[in-house]
Formats: sequence, structure tokens, C-alpha cells
Amino acid sequence: MKFGGTSVANLERIHNVARHVKREVDAGHEVAVVVSAMSGKTNELVAWVQDTPKVNGASSPFYDAREYDAVVASGEQVTSGLLAIALQSMGINARSWQGWQIPIRTDNAHGAARILEIDGSDIIKRMGEGQVAVVAGFQGIGPDNRLATLGRGGSDTSAVAIAAAVKADRCDIYTDVDGVYTTDPRIVPKARRMKKVSFEEMLEMASLGSKVLQVRSVELAMVHKVRTFVRSSFEDPDAPGMGDFLNPPGTLICDEEEIVEQEVVTGIAYAKDEAQISLRRVADRPGVSAAIFGPLAEAHINVDMIVQNISEDGSKTDMTFTVPSGDLPKAISVLDANKDKIGFDVAQSESGLAKVSVIGIGMRSHAGVLRRLSRHLPKNPSTSRRSPRRKSRSRS
Repeated sequence: MKFGGTSVANLERIHNVARHVKREVDAGHEVAVVVSAMSGKTNELVAWVQDTPKVNGASSPFYDAREYDAVVASGEQVTSGLLAIALQSMGINARSWQGWQIPIRTDNAHGAARILEIDGSDIIKRMGEGQVAVVAGFQGIGPDNRLATLGRGGSDTSAVAIAAAVKADRCDIYTDVDGVYTTDPRIVPKARRMKKVSFEEMLEMASLGSKVLQVRSVELAMVHKVRTFVRSSFEDPDAPGMGDFLNPPGTLICDEEEIVEQEVVTGIAYAKDEAQISLRRVADRPGVSAAIFGPLAEAHINVDMIVQNISEDGSKTDMTFTVPSGDLPKAISVLDANKDKIGFDVAQSESGLAKVSVIGIGMRSHAGVLRRLSRHLPKNPSTSRRSPRRKSRSRS
């Protein structure tokens, strides 16, 4: 069971989470719980880290990533302890765990570490003795024996990874929505909740703008075949059906084989925080792509859509790609530092772009989806005004 920041935003909600956990314990299940920091707490801690050098008038915005991890991981440590106390007050044998105590071993990319392995034997032993493990999400221990965080949204990744390590029957992700919808219901009131979504489709939706699950958590679930339910923590824990283990309310993320009939289009995702970078007049030679995207990868900058336009004589190329808007200054700095090696003439950039993506495994056998999408986008004046610069993509 994993509970996000809004689910543990205050003591009252932590008590409500404890009731959800108690329901599963009373049903005879062995339970491990992963918690995020209280809503808004991680943002506050990140701001403290960023503002601390300014007190001494430091001009550099950079800071030691290891100390960043030491600070921002404290939010999850607080909620894991508070939830353990709440469960103990209900008569449930519970104990909080930090990432290094399990241990969750990661690589050395502090601030965006990836999980290498988890030894779940101790937690399995404790669960077999009737103890509920309450684990601080978002964190592990790096090869330098220092605490390492998994990047924003990393508690989802922690939950799925631990579920795989303990060979859980299922991983329930409790959040502030009651499942996965065909698109954002705040924008499209007719959006409907889906009963089942394949791992592949959920991975596309998560990577293309859907905020329900973190991308890496879906990747892990797909690789390790962890059946994952998206559920609402704001439902009454004792409401009818909430304790139905086989068919609880929410959306099941599962293997494609479990879904009898595939929809042509499962959902539509969007991202509004896209930035575009164009490198003009790059020498078209072998290895130029590696020269561009290698340094960006080393700086942990995620590159999304890539478009290459080669000149008529084949000697030059324009390379255009997108990155998250928040990474734009860092990406430009990395590219400028490698300008001589890459050999581009000028780098142009623009933020404030949007990306619309249509997702559906059923598109493998149905044509015409992109045609319909392209017909509808220009009907909106805000999109038609900039349609030459706007990108859309249909994926399966």
C-alpha cells in the first residue's frame, strides 16, 4: 500500500490512512506501506536547500547533491514515523523503516538515483510475524553509504520496487483520485474512469504528461509484472467494496493479456511544461547525435521528441528536440560547454510549448487516428495561432 502526499497531508489524514491499513490487516493480509512526505513539504525543503547558499551571498545556484538528499528525504521520514505511531495506537504492530534500513541500494546519482537491488528478506520476516512495515518512500542508500533520493515522485517507484522485492500479490497506489481516467476530468468533464489499463499504455500516459503515476514506477511494474491498483485514499475505508481484494474500486494496471478487448484509443495525455531547443547548421557526420545527447544524459536531462532536418547537399543538419521547461537553462549551459565538440552554429530555444499525445494499443490495427487528431487541433484558436510550431504525436 502506498499513500501520496495529499493522503498524509496532516494528522487527520494520517489517521484515515491508518484505517485503510487496519482494514487490510484485519482481513488477514501481510502488509507493507510506503508513504510520501506531507503535501507541500518536499517543495519547502527543496526551497530551503536552494536558498541556503544565498544567505552568504553565493552567486552559484549549485549545491552538493548529497546534502540535498539529506535534507529533502526528511519529509518521508516524518510521515513514516507518524503513521507507525497512529497504527500502534490502534493496536497494530507497526514499525517505521528508512530506505537504508531495508536496504534499498541505489546508484550514485544523488537527487535522481536509480534502484539497483532490494533485500526484502528482513521485511518479509517481520511481515510473517504480523508486523506492518511502514517505509519512507523516495529514498535508498548509494554506493558511498550515503542516503540517496530517487527523484520527484520517487515514492511510487519505492512502492513498486518493494512490492517486487517481497513478491507481493499486488501494489495499491492510494492517491487523491479514484483511478486512471481517459484524460484529465478537470478539463474534459466527459472523461471516464477505466477499469483496466495495460502496463504499456500506462507507461505511455505517465511519460507523456499524465500525473497519476510516476514513469519509473510503471517501468518497474511492467518489468517485474507487479499488478498495480490506483485507488483513492479519500474513500471511506469501511465503505462497501473497499475491502474486496479481487475487485476493489479503482483502476488496475496489468498485463495486456488480462484485457479482453483493446480500445483503439485508451486515453489522451498532455504536457504544458515543454521547451524546444534547435541546434542550427550542425555538421552531418557520424557520432554527432552522441555528441549532443551524451552530455545531456550525463547531466540527467531527459530529451523527448527529436526532429532532424538535413540540408539538400547533406552537409548540414538542424537538430530540434524537447526537454522539460525546468531543465532548459541547464540544457543550454551543457550544450554551450560542448559547442566546439558538437559543431553547431547557433542554439535557439523556446519555452511555453505544449504536447498532446494519443495513447492506445488498439492503434496497432486501426489507421486514421492521427488524421482525426490533426483535424481537431486547429479548431481551437490558441492552437491554430501557433500550429506551425506545435507538435502532436500518436503512439501505441
